[in-house]
Amino acid sequence: MTSANAAENGYLALGDSYTVGEGVSAAERWPDRLAAALAEYGNALGEPRIIARTGWSCDELTAAIAAAEPLGRWQLVSLLIGVNDQYRGYPLADYAPRFSALLERAIGLAGDRAERVLVLSIPDWGVTPFAAAQPRAPTQIAHEIDAYNASARAIAQRHGVPFVDITDLSRERPNDPGMLAADGLHPGPTMHARWAERALPIATHLFSR
Repeated sequence: MTSANAAENGYLALGDSYTVGEGVSAAERWPDRLAAALAEYGNALGEPRIIARTGWSCDELTAAIAAAEPLGRWQLVSLLIGVNDQYRGYPLADYAPRFSALLERAIGLAGDRAERVLVLSIPDWGVTPFAAAQPRAPTQIAHEIDAYNASARAIAQRHGVPFVDITDLSRERPNDPGMLAADGLHPGPTMHARWAERALPIATHLFSR
């Protein structure tokens, strides 16, 4: 295990509503939970820097990163993006190169260390009460999200970046208390906790390499 390097920034989390924690407090969202858990294992990265906003697509995240420059070098960078591309009906052929460019930028922000980047899969919003009022069937949403995630996983593997699959967790007990925020769409505190737990062993391994 290694402790935070004073010459580097700590943890940069890039994404959309799932990363910014729409509907939950900052302490309840998964990046903050992950940072707190890593600190317990001797990897004190401090409070995460979040570049994420509800509704962002790949293009909007790309623009936000550019607007935030210079960002420097980070010990850990996470990337969870794509649900809004899928929600807007963007074809997979458009998502793949946009995601790839974002991942390459994330690797650069980690000091060109692909092993210090985490990609998280897109959760399945099709199982939520919000989706029940949408014209698309849950099976269609699930199919599209699975295709997006398969593409993101393949791109991450080509770059040597760990891929954390949390989609299965989003499909478990979506109506249980704590699994959903009050809006019936975004994950609640319990779901965020489960995502952090899923990411923790992989993130901890990155700091032991």
